[in-house]
Amino acid sequence: MGKLQGVIAAAATPVTDNFSIDRDRLVSHCRWLLAEGGCDGINLLGTTGEATSFSTGARIDAMRGIASSGLPLDRFMVGTGAAALEDAVRLTAEAKALGFAGALLLPPFYYKDIAADGLVAYVNAVIERVGPAGLKLYLYHFPQNSGVPFGIDVVTRLRNFYPDVILGLKDSSGDLEYAAALTRSLEKFDVFPSAEASLGRARELGFAGCISATANVTGPFAQRAWSGTGEDAEKDLVQAVEIRAAIARFPLVAAVKASLALLTRESNWRTVMPPLSPLSGDQVGALKHALSATALMARGSLEQEIQFTNNPRPNLYG
Repeated sequence: MGKLQGVIAAAATPVTDNFSIDRDRLVSHCRWLLAEGGCDGINLLGTTGEATSFSTGARIDAMRGIASSGLPLDRFMVGTGAAALEDAVRLTAEAKALGFAGALLLPPFYYKDIAADGLVAYVNAVIERVGPAGLKLYLYHFPQNSGVPFGIDVVTRLRNFYPDVILGLKDSSGDLEYAAALTRSLEKFDVFPSAEASLGRARELGFAGCISATANVTGPFAQRAWSGTGEDAEKDLVQAVEIRAAIARFPLVAAVKASLALLTRESNWRTVMPPLSPLSGDQVGALKHALSATALMARGSLEQEIQFTNNPRPNLYG
């Protein structure tokens, strides 16, 4: 398993009309993200990928589809969190067996006010049941959604117990001080904030990159901001942040998928898993207008869609 860093897209998951994962389109999207999409890596089946809305079997089937596609698994982190211990164990064991570069583990997210000892015991149980040898695990801190934070004390205890297993953390809290505190206190611990803006302080604060929902479309800009220097990198960072801000005016998962529908001219990208709802027609129109003011148009991605909606153009994936 490889080491993940840089711009990582929290990949959206294409679904069919009957709410099953469209494996072929998922593979195509991931291939594009790692090439023209500008991303160093992919977070498969995370929050943006609507993982917790799919059954364990469907998630494993999607993981196997990616694993058999020829895509480089050393550039993939896959979400394996679940409310039930046995489901998390099964998903994490599959990620390890297939050779993904890491498993991203949510805390158990139904019961709230979980004591630190209980949360540590849960992660310990996952690790011991999967087997720590060769396991590469990243913790997923998203208290706004999970209701269960990975406190710094819990992360530190787990890292000290399993220094070769607990490699890092995705922080979707938006609290850069929390993320920076982890990089200061834990040596060689990879922390990934969840928005492109954090790339502007990544070197200063010791971040390993970012894992972002909007990297589904901002990847080329974010990549240049991450790998470049000087005014050009700063300009690309501003552009990535502007694109994210335009998308984030709407419910994020649905807006990312609507943006991909605009980019690819594939309307079925707009389908989301219940209980989420797709953007309304008015919202899609407002999203198109918002994106038209960003640098995304300069790539030629949306210009024809916005100005010449009756004229077809080539699919983004070629």
